[in-house]
Amino acid sequence: MTRPTFTLDGVAISFDEGQTIIEAARKAGVFIPFLCAHPEFPAHGSCRVCTVLVNGRAMASCTTKAADGQVVESNTAALTRDRQALVQMLFVEGNHFCPGCEKSGACTLQSLGKDLAVTSAGFAHESPTRPVDASHPDILLDFNRCILCELCVRASSDVDKKDVFALSGRGLDKHLIVNAESGRLADTGMATTDKAMSVCPVGVILWKRRGFADPIGKRPHDVESPRQRVEGKGKTS
Repeated sequence: MTRPTFTLDGVAISFDEGQTIIEAARKAGVFIPFLCAHPEFPAHGSCRVCTVLVNGRAMASCTTKAADGQVVESNTAALTRDRQALVQMLFVEGNHFCPGCEKSGACTLQSLGKDLAVTSAGFAHESPTRPVDASHPDILLDFNRCILCELCVRASSDVDKKDVFALSGRGLDKHLIVNAESGRLADTGMATTDKAMSVCPVGVILWKRRGFADPIGKRPHDVESPRQRVEGKGKTS
């Protein structure tokens, strides 16, 4: 039986019923830039970095179901500019100092900036004042780096069943919080074995006493970036 297909930048991509565009593209070894999309959780399109044109209309590829005959465009100059601007805004909305960050070389935001050739901030830095929570004996939280992807919220709720994290506020005041009366991570049941510990794409949730363990050139994204991971391990359509 012939599988349905859509075209992505002129390449035919076959897919299974129910797959999203980004899922089908990943399986075929075609990279669509992303930040908040995670294969283990239902997508909700919060970052919009994976936006593509579907039959000429801008749509998030992580939430849009693949359909037979779709014409999808991802690698266009206009979409690249939009993605660059989104990444620049994420960098300036928080406090991201890559050379001094423990997650440097394993940070999806950093890797995406490199992939998109983002070489400057592009906007004025907001330099917000955000806390660092070192109350837990094994885990450090640096809220300065949060990009509001909600992955830790969903992992703690859906997988760990602990509801350690939540987002509070609206608009520019939206921020990540710890669900404890004290607001301290030490007063929750979070453990280093929790799923929430490993899903953060930036450097918010960190192991204590493990910083800078990998030298430059041998860090996870030095060895294999998200693009290389998709393009190197995908299956042809």
